[in-house]
This record gives sequence, structure tokens and C-alpha cells, in this order.
Amino acid sequence: QVQLVESGGGLVQAGGSLRLSCVASRSIFGMGWYRQAPGKQRELVADINSGGVTNYADSVKGRFTISRDNAKNMVYLQMNSLKPEDTAVYYCNAFEVLGLRHYWGQGTQVTVSS
Repeated sequence: QVQLVESGGGLVQAGGSLRLSCVASRSIFGMGWYRQAPGKQRELVADINSGGVTNYADSVKGRFTISRDNAKNMVYLQMNSLKPEDTAVYYCNAFEVLGLRHYWGQGTQVTVSS
């Protein structure tokens, strides 16, 4: 079992930046971020494993950066050059090796105004 606590969501103007943080109750192989906009399915934004290997959705490459602090069991998502299309509920995710188990945060709203 893993508990996840997110912070950092909010409202920002287009072109602005926001940083999301998530802390896990224990160490785990992988951590990442998903998002879900109204009327759309939840999609992977980015993830990172314990060795620092990262994966990004094409829509955020070059704008978002995921990082983690293994000593603190934390993952971060630095979001730059935000667009209105980035508006969604963002969910922290943690997963065991091979994706056999996933754990979810409560979600935090990110709204980008135009």
C-alpha cells in the first residue's frame, strides 16, 4: 500500500509555469503524473523510475520536466509554457515494477487561462 499526497495545483495564465509535488508514504519503483480533462480519458503525462529513466507524452515534451527525490519519496512536475489545452485534473501516480500495482493521489486541478 502507498499513500500519495499532492500539492501545487492552481490557476495560471497561458505561457506561465506551475510546479506540482507529490510525496509517497514509502519508496516505490516508479512515480508519475496523469491528467484528465472534461470529456476525455485519463492520460499519462510523464513518469520516472527509481533509476531516473523518464517518459513523456508527446504533447508535453520540451515543456514539462519530471524529477524525483528518492530520499524523500517525492516526485515533481515542472510545467512551463502552459497552454489552455493543459487544463485538467492532474493525478500523482506510483507503480510497482512491471506495473503490477498502481496507486493514485486525490487529484489537483490545474487551470490555464487564455
